[in-house]
Order: sequence, then C-alpha cells, then structure tokens
Amino acid sequence: MAEETNQEDQMGTTLRISLAQVTSGTEPSDNLKIIDSHAHAAKEAGSSLVVFPEAMMRCFGGPIRGVAEPIDGPWADAVREIAQRIGITVVAGMFTPADEGRVSNTLLVTGPGTDAHYDKIHLFDAFGFAESDTVAPGSEPLTVDIGGVTIGFATCYDIRFPALFQKLGDLGAELIVVPASWGSGPGKVEQWSLLARARALDSTAFVAACDQAEPADAEGAAPRGVGHSIVSSPVGEILGELDATPGLLTVDIDTGLVESVRKTLPVLGNRRQF
Repeated sequence: MAEETNQEDQMGTTLRISLAQVTSGTEPSDNLKIIDSHAHAAKEAGSSLVVFPEAMMRCFGGPIRGVAEPIDGPWADAVREIAQRIGITVVAGMFTPADEGRVSNTLLVTGPGTDAHYDKIHLFDAFGFAESDTVAPGSEPLTVDIGGVTIGFATCYDIRFPALFQKLGDLGAELIVVPASWGSGPGKVEQWSLLARARALDSTAFVAACDQAEPADAEGAAPRGVGHSIVSSPVGEILGELDATPGLLTVDIDTGLVESVRKTLPVLGNRRQF
C-alpha cells in the first residue's frame, strides 16, 4: 500500500522563514552588518524568522578563542538590537567562552519575545578537522516557540545524528533549523542535501538547513561552507534550495502538514529503543 498524506482540511500555523546564505568573514563587526542587511531583506520578504549560518561571528579557518564573548556580551547584544529594531527573530552562530580554554559553538536565537541559545552537541572531528580541540560540546537540545510554531535547533555536524532530530520531534518540534558551515569535498554537497531530507523524515518535521555560501578563498581542512541551503518537508520533499552562491531563500512552513504526517506516518511513536 502506497504511503499517502492527506493534506486536505489540515488546519495549522503558517510561518514564513528566510535562510540567509552568506559568507562570514574574520571581523565580527563586519559580520554584524551582513546580519543587519539580510535581516532587513528577510523582513521585506514577509518572514518572521531569518536563519543565518554557523560561525556568523567569525568564519572558521583561523583563531576563534579570541573573539568568543558571553551570550550577554556586546556582539550578541548587537544582534538582539538588530532583531528588535527590524521586528524579526534572528538565528545566528557565534562563539561563547567555555571550560579548559575552549569555546562553545553557540546559536543565538533572538527577536521579539524570544531570547535563547543552543550549544552544538556533536563536534566536527572528521575529514581531518578536530573541532573538539577548541570547542566544548553542548549537552541539551533546545526548542522554542516562535509565532506559534515549535522550532528545534541543531548545528552543522549534528545533522548526521538521527537521534537528536528524533528527540526534537519528541519535544514537539515542527520545524528544525540547522545553521552550518559545511566542509567541502567529494560528495559533500550530495550528502548535505540527503541528510537534510533524511532528518526531516526521521523527525517528521520541516528541516531548514542554512549553510555558508561557498567562499572564493577556501583552503585547508577548515569547514567554510558549500552553499546549497535547503528546506525539506516532513516527507522529504525539497521546498526550496539554493546553489553555492550567496542568496536568500524564503519558504512558508505550514504546521498542518506536520500534524497530518505524524498521524499517517507515526515513526516517532512506532520506533523501538535498543
């Protein structure tokens, strides 16, 4: 019997989101200007939420300890001011101080009525890069209600771990956003797209994965981004996708589809623990 989802008569909340596929640089103050301009563009597009990539505070490929600031420090406060002034919720990657001289790879989630953060749980110790040398892992999943939609958060390498997305689904996430600075290499773009769709199927939620645009000067093992930001439906349908270059992807999320899929394909309820 074919798997079908009846989308008729499904009442849900619609949330318009934008993914800002940009290239962050080495100067945190310059990156704030990028956030400001693209948050304005997202607001003009009618979005209530704009998602920026991981490492928006400073790109990978150089020292990050020196730029780390507390979650209530001046860089985060500047992002808060942008979000409040424009009237949009902003998700952006930054670095906050952690133990043993390391930092946390942190997502700041801020906007009208919202202020939260998520520390990346799975660290990118792969493909010749050792994120754990300088970054301490987080431990707690995060969901936040934005515009009546429960949103979960993950960062880059987290997307390779289905259990986190299933947990976010258990916590009620209808949309999971994944800021990233994806490492380049053979097959990596294809893996990125496949993983975003697979995690949507695992969690029966929308997945909005926002990567850094592919930089012109990428060298070495540091993950600098490959672009190809993507939004997947709960059944793995691609709702929007960019190429490798900078761009703004705007998509409407209808939570009625999540409710419908979870009734007809209840993988979260059917799964067994081993």
